[in-house]
Amino acid sequence: MKALVKYADADGALEVRDVPEPVAGPGTVLVRVHTVGVCGSDIHMWHNTQSKSSKGVLPITLGHESAGVVAAVGDGVTGWSVGDRVVCETAASICGVCGLCRSGRYNLCPWREGYGLKRDGAMAEYVVAEPRVLHRIPDNVSFETASMTEPYAVAYNAVVERAPVSPGDLVVVQGAGTIGILALQMAILRGAATTVVLGTEIDTHRLEKAKRLGADHVVDISRQDPAEVVSGLHDGLGADLVVDATGVSAALRQSMELVRPAGAIAKVGWGPQPLGFTLDPLVKKAVTLYGCYSHTWNTWENVLRLFSQGKFRPELILGGVYAIERWEEAFSAMQRGDNVKSALRMPFGFEDSGPLGGESHSGGSLDSGSPIRGSLSDESLSGGSPAAGFRAAGFRTGETTS
Repeated sequence: MKALVKYADADGALEVRDVPEPVAGPGTVLVRVHTVGVCGSDIHMWHNTQSKSSKGVLPITLGHESAGVVAAVGDGVTGWSVGDRVVCETAASICGVCGLCRSGRYNLCPWREGYGLKRDGAMAEYVVAEPRVLHRIPDNVSFETASMTEPYAVAYNAVVERAPVSPGDLVVVQGAGTIGILALQMAILRGAATTVVLGTEIDTHRLEKAKRLGADHVVDISRQDPAEVVSGLHDGLGADLVVDATGVSAALRQSMELVRPAGAIAKVGWGPQPLGFTLDPLVKKAVTLYGCYSHTWNTWENVLRLFSQGKFRPELILGGVYAIERWEEAFSAMQRGDNVKSALRMPFGFEDSGPLGGESHSGGSLDSGSPIRGSLSDESLSGGSPAAGFRAAGFRTGETTS
């Protein structure tokens, strides 16, 4: 089968290869991949600039944002049938017995092995999954939309499950990449009164998307001082919540400047660089800093439910769907800022959906619709990138948690 494989610890060591097709062993399911999203971390793997904590095994098939169908069911598996439409969580393997796993926080299991890092991922025709990571795709949700469940789950974890957003809040999002744009949508759904998205000159297209999705203010920080913008909003004391979705260490300095006393910072992006600045503002302002990593079962179920109810606008996020052989185009479009999100379609996706014309987007018109507005209660939310290249501040294309 075809698979996109990182084969060496070097820049550019990524290629499509013919690899053996996996089989569903006892207790596992074989998933035939239809569509798989491109993550900022995949781009870092391509350039070998991933965080040291993201070093995995080699060779490895990339991809952890997948949607497909069950192709085979291994011995001992119940509740799943061939043909079921599914998405797969990223935690390919967990220990299952540590205190974190037993308490439902398996995303933090010290022995967790993720797809595309320590387990072969879904940028391939087939991927093997344990039933515990499978979720059914609602009938009215397309494969392309379903493939974005994972990044939406990252944003949901940060802005719903970890850091608080109350109706009337001022929320600043650093980074106009995938996770930043999705965090914006979550903050609006949570009832934020005013939202601000920060980017740089390479984010012009993505900042326009943020505005269309409901951002009250978008700021190119290479042209405008975000602190000046934020100080002119609400009572002038700063943001109730700052979401760092840049994936670079220097962003935290700006986060501490923009957050109000007793406010909160949700750090979603990785930052492999040394800080080089004091963290004293966290103390002086009595700020709560939330580390936000990955997601769990309920996160995925809630995101899929919100997709089904039409609460998001994924067609404004997915900028292009590409054949696996055109992976470099897909990666580069995100890296340049042309796409908020790119996705790869596997051969099965062409059988199911027909051919794509070039860089076309298959999830709906990019020009349709109106910005997200309204709010969701806690009850309904829990219901029965690359990120911006903040070059003006010494930032670069980021890597976010999965």
